[in-house]
Amino acid sequence: MAKNILLVDDSSTMRKIITRSLRQAGLDFGEIFEASDGQEALDVLEKEHVDIVLSDINMPNMNGIEFLREKANRDAIKDIPVFMISTETGDDIIGEAKSLGAVGALKKPFTPDKVSEVLGPLV
Repeated sequence: MAKNILLVDDSSTMRKIITRSLRQAGLDFGEIFEASDGQEALDVLEKEHVDIVLSDINMPNMNGIEFLREKANRDAIKDIPVFMISTETGDDIIGEAKSLGAVGALKKPFTPDKVSEVLGPLV
């Protein structure tokens, strides 16, 4: 069964690039939802069935780390896996994200092959 994805990034261009990479990776995805920050992501997660979240770290309003903290406090959505997609993939920030429930990270820029390698086991 196809997995629904939520893309969280303040750049609409980056969301388009990620969507294209997901399709080029040849993975079986259902709907692809979008949010421009962590607060919008929480709103989408409360309304839609989402299987995997791909989230940037640096965003206005609510960044990726704040999003992970808030998501962890909501029983209905706390177990949805989150991959961080960011230019910041240092051990400190990714370590913090993982301690808050992120299951992995993908460094920008990335290729469809890398997307397939990282997300393939989840879909």
